[in-house]
Amino acid sequence: MSEINKTMDPISPFPSKIVMSGIRPTGMVHLGNYFGAIRNYVKMQEEFECYFMIADLHSLTTHPDTQTLKSNVRRVLAENIACGLDPEKATFFCQSHVYETSELYLYLNMLAYKGELEKTVTFKDKARQHPENVNAGLLTYPVLQTADIILHRASLVPVGKDQEQHLEMARNFVVRFNHRYGNIFPEPHAFNYQQELIKVPGLDGSGKMSKSENNMATLYFADDDDTIRKKVMKAKTDSGPTEMNAPKPDYIENIFMLMKLVCSDDVIRKFEEDYNQCTIRYGDLKKQLGEDMVNFISPIRQKTNDILANDEYLVEVMKKGAQKSRESAQKTMELVRKAMGLNYF
Repeated sequence: MSEINKTMDPISPFPSKIVMSGIRPTGMVHLGNYFGAIRNYVKMQEEFECYFMIADLHSLTTHPDTQTLKSNVRRVLAENIACGLDPEKATFFCQSHVYETSELYLYLNMLAYKGELEKTVTFKDKARQHPENVNAGLLTYPVLQTADIILHRASLVPVGKDQEQHLEMARNFVVRFNHRYGNIFPEPHAFNYQQELIKVPGLDGSGKMSKSENNMATLYFADDDDTIRKKVMKAKTDSGPTEMNAPKPDYIENIFMLMKLVCSDDVIRKFEEDYNQCTIRYGDLKKQLGEDMVNFISPIRQKTNDILANDEYLVEVMKKGAQKSRESAQKTMELVRKAMGLNYF
């Protein structure tokens, strides 16, 4: 890590270059997760002080049954490590192992108002999807998310557009806290190397790959080789273009976008020429894409399985992450209690 990342900013009272992001353990990692987030995390861990959290407490707001939580947490840990996250370079930890999170979450709740929380788009969506489970944790989700971020005094948060409202709320909570108690926290901002995040399209020609929606339209890193090939072969196509150099329909553009993620330039150029000349054979294209997807995903799947088979290593990763994240959290909470006047002895 460079010297600037180890020091305090000479102008600001806050630690510089700290990244914080959370990963929900509510499904298997897929191609969209990798190109939309994990690939950036791997790059960030080389340049910044990074805290990457398995958000097991967040998952309880919509998945209260904890029977599969332990195995889900282990799989998410293993898959992210297999994709390149290094527990020696980044602090990789479980949210529930950092008890200080709950304390800061409580204090921040005193600065959050019912009206603004009820207007949150994600709250309204989840309440509509799960009308039988509109719990207080779901309502105050943005408050817990804020606690996760500022507990490590992070200012850089790699998030997509769907989380921008939460990040704006986090800044509001930080401003309120700093105004009332003193300048303790930096304001968090979205950070993605000044690049627009890649949204990997689903194979069905609509939407993006998702943990929870159409499984056949999503390529998971846990999929075996034959499943990957079958999913790709079912990707939506048509009978082909009827005019040379015709624009591609969205669902065909999606397939070419997937090719750009895993295929060589020569392969992409060949099928682009075939499309423009009205000679494209989609069966050949999908066979090629299927094989290239297998070649990309199968090494990650194998490495994941090797990690999952080594429970001692996973426990060691979690313990080390818990220790490093709690050391950071304890330092922050000492500042918070002092600023709030809660240090009575």
